[in-house]
Amino acid sequence: MNVLILGAGLMQKPAILSAKELGFTVNVIDADENAVSIKYADTFRKIDLKAKDEILEYAGELKSNGGLCAVFTAGTDFSSSVSYVCEKMGLPAHSYEASLNASIKTRMRECFDKSHVPSPSFIKVNKNDLNDALCSKVLERLSFPFVVKPVDNMGARGCRMVRNENELVSAVKTAVDFSRTQNAIIEEYMDGPEYSIDALVYNGTMTVTGFAERHIYYPPYFIETGHTMPAVLSKKMHDELISVFALGVKSLGLTCGAAKADIKYTKNGPMIGEIAARLSGGYMSGWTYPYASDLNLTKQALLIACGKTPDDLLQRRERVDFNPGKGNFEKPYELFEVKSVRCSAERAWISIPGKVKYIENIDDYTDRAVFDILPRATVSTGSEVDFPRNNVSKCGNIISVSNDYNIAVEAAENAVSNVFITLEPFNPATDKFLNYEYADDEEKFPPSAFGELSEDQLNEIPDVIKEKESLKNNVPKFIKSADYIKRVDWTYNSIYQILEKFDVLRPDHPALDGKRFWKALFRGGLQACVYVSDSTRREK
Repeated sequence: MNVLILGAGLMQKPAILSAKELGFTVNVIDADENAVSIKYADTFRKIDLKAKDEILEYAGELKSNGGLCAVFTAGTDFSSSVSYVCEKMGLPAHSYEASLNASIKTRMRECFDKSHVPSPSFIKVNKNDLNDALCSKVLERLSFPFVVKPVDNMGARGCRMVRNENELVSAVKTAVDFSRTQNAIIEEYMDGPEYSIDALVYNGTMTVTGFAERHIYYPPYFIETGHTMPAVLSKKMHDELISVFALGVKSLGLTCGAAKADIKYTKNGPMIGEIAARLSGGYMSGWTYPYASDLNLTKQALLIACGKTPDDLLQRRERVDFNPGKGNFEKPYELFEVKSVRCSAERAWISIPGKVKYIENIDDYTDRAVFDILPRATVSTGSEVDFPRNNVSKCGNIISVSNDYNIAVEAAENAVSNVFITLEPFNPATDKFLNYEYADDEEKFPPSAFGELSEDQLNEIPDVIKEKESLKNNVPKFIKSADYIKRVDWTYNSIYQILEKFDVLRPDHPALDGKRFWKALFRGGLQACVYVSDSTRREK
């Protein structure tokens, strides 16, 4: 019996392997004939995932050749393609209309509004709105800051915060360019801690299968530097967030399959950012949750998609109290959760702008809590890197697992701190970054590792760092203050750790301009220090 899986990238690997484990013939499609998980499948056909009629025709071929049990995806934008094919072929899935509700953000918000589900106020715009009247139109409804997104994309591509008039038009243009339909949504900014929640909807029940803290930084963009599971929060917050998620799932009409929420707990209680009609990407559904729970979530979702009973899910789930907080709502589903039994932490490593010379581990990392080191395939020697503006332009990810929350977090962050990307010297993008040159619509972005040095601080720094001089033993007095000792950058390195690692990486450094070196350290951390050293050597 055949299973058809949409997507053959890394995020679809757990689905392919789970389908194989269940004994199915696994057929994958992708627009990329070099997708990394094709090798795990039985067959591959090059089909664009948005070409729903072409996918339907192929599904018909599979049905005629051995039968077709399920059509499935995880971690893609194309749950609506799955539902379209399943609806036409009578296979279990969310309805096509419901999947469109969960795929198009303006439709999603309209469903939430109709059912009074807490979510931000919004305005729909398109390329025709890119004119002088746009700001006035928006400010009639919303106040700064607000958020601009394409209506039909994932991974925070084209998504950013708008803090003033100068940023609005370019933000909308970028969002429209990232949209397949050239439409964008402008919505109220929600302030508060953010969570990712996965769930499976089955026979009138909704079972939470993963509840993680999201770590979002670096405005005006929303860069997820990692997530930690399970989330640490009160039972009241936990139950309210799940209950409001359930209300949102019901309002979209999702009845059979996966659902995934990005949701915040604001001063007014839970508010939904987005709900997708699929399992999450970003390593949560296929990696961190199975590690933390011992439940193969993807396998359970596939069983539902095949019309079979998800026995492991049903046997392990515990009831969750319905408590939506503010508002008078009826319970939409019987609510359950399969809880984590240990902690899993995912952390990303990122780079300052430049061109990769090589990538190395500063230490051989053998901590048994580190389960996966996952470099992004597009980051290799000679490739261009940049400080990320979305969640698909990071350099790689680390996943750790432990019975102890703090150990899991520390292991992941320590592993990230020891991955080092050496940049080629004399690169215009790196020099622009180190010179604090910002685009007109990106004030103070990319951020600085430790802020900017004041004139008084620069005056404490010697003009010259001698050749081969140890940096860790020659620290300016102001660095020894409590304000700097515990501070870390996006690589989880403190200033002292950076100096120690610089001594390891460049023990034979040339004589350096002291002020240039320290300004680079504060701007871009260890990468910037090594870049200045390598550029100085080349200059000489």
